[in-house]
Amino acid sequence: MFHQLERLSQSKQKELQQLRESLRRFNNVCVAYSGGVDSSLIAAIAQEQLGPNAIAITGVSSSLASHLRNEAKQQANWIGIRHKECITNELEDPSYSNNPKDRCFACKRELHLHLAQIAQEAKGCQVVDGVNLDDLDDHRPGIEAARQAGVRSPLAELRINKATVRQISRALGFPWWDKPAQPCLASRFPYGEKINSLRLKQVEKAEDWLRANGFQEVRVRTQAMAARIEVPPSQIKDLISIGRENIINHFLSIGFTSVSIDLEGLISGKLNRNIK
Repeated sequence: MFHQLERLSQSKQKELQQLRESLRRFNNVCVAYSGGVDSSLIAAIAQEQLGPNAIAITGVSSSLASHLRNEAKQQANWIGIRHKECITNELEDPSYSNNPKDRCFACKRELHLHLAQIAQEAKGCQVVDGVNLDDLDDHRPGIEAARQAGVRSPLAELRINKATVRQISRALGFPWWDKPAQPCLASRFPYGEKINSLRLKQVEKAEDWLRANGFQEVRVRTQAMAARIEVPPSQIKDLISIGRENIINHFLSIGFTSVSIDLEGLISGKLNRNIK
């Protein structure tokens, strides 16, 4: 069992205990695991409660940034859970590549087709994911795809929100407890603009360069061949200090025709404003 390094309030301690009991009841589980703070907590508690009867699966495609794939591997190794990857092919589905407003439905539908087969081969595991209570208030078509596939969401079912996930993760000593949200690379494109592997790689290169320059929380939004950089508002001055020519030259070198800085700063889910 993971030992607590920090005290939790009585209510948070109760939620942790409920999460442990919830996962233990499944007997064996297959965790839809991205390496984010939510699915990592589910993977950790599943490993703690079920040991070899828990497995974590990461779907791999061009929309998953390479650094996130590596982090998912490292975190799974730290947790001690069995970890596998499966190649997903959502880019071959026009319901995804055409980038409609329900693109995430096609993505999760593809992922859970693979996970269902893996779960069946692994003693008929119950597939679980890291959807939390807050996610239910966002535009998340993928949640419906998971529901249709019979996936369970222990955090949401127990009404555990993101803040509590972080508090529990910190108390249990997980080094990634404050890891920022990292949606897939497809989220950088406005709805209706087609997505392909080359455009996804272009965005990844741009964000990798910015991370190498010290910006760990960053988005490069794109429309046609124009790029717009988002960093937290407090870091906009730091971004400008890199130098106008340095930024322009790098972005032009990887294929963008123009680049700008979003003065509003990074806001997760900005493209969903009109939908909400």
